[in-house]
Amino acid sequence: MTWTDTTLLIVAVVLLVGWWLWVTASRLDRLHRKVGAARAVVDTQLVRRATVSAALATSGLLDPVSSVLVGEAAWAALSAGGTDAETPPGVPDELRDLLAADQHAPVAPSDLSAGIGERGRIESELSATLREVLADPDEVAALASEPGGAQMLDELGSAWYRVQLSRRFHNEAVAQTQRMRRGIAVRALRLAGHAPEPRSLELDDEWPTTLGRPGVRTAETPVQQPAQD
Repeated sequence: MTWTDTTLLIVAVVLLVGWWLWVTASRLDRLHRKVGAARAVVDTQLVRRATVSAALATSGLLDPVSSVLVGEAAWAALSAGGTDAETPPGVPDELRDLLAADQHAPVAPSDLSAGIGERGRIESELSATLREVLADPDEVAALASEPGGAQMLDELGSAWYRVQLSRRFHNEAVAQTQRMRRGIAVRALRLAGHAPEPRSLELDDEWPTTLGRPGVRTAETPVQQPAQD
């Protein structure tokens, strides 16, 4: 093999390795952006669920104790998710004033958005509170029979279902990114740069058994048989 052939081979190998590194870095960057976008969707759905919960707490449909419990849990969830954003629409006036006060209070950098671990704990408390309040099928049926009650339960069910779906998508994106970051070449060449290690969002979002799934009727309407001649 001549020097020319050797040089061409070395150049080809260098170009191939450079191309592979560029592809790997680009894919890793896309995964990081995918995680960021998925986290934004989860935040939106969590805020939506907390907003519906706050509306339920102030609707007068619940007993006083349940209203206080749900209201406090919803307020905590809205505060955790809204420290750097405007108060979402639909939040009752009673909680809107409290949220506005929290948003203008000084917040330590480590406490912004409550941190992913603290956020999971707060959202889990809201899930547990709602499951406890909606544990009795008879009480849920009575709530649904009240004016506006069925619509509010449907909105809560829809928001909760979207939370589950968006969190699952987010955690899958996080798992993909973590697997790629563990690669030997990625770690050795620091292809991730200064991007922080993504973390999955772990929280209790178990579905309340008394809350119907979105799009699923809790009781089938009997089909009328055609009249016989």
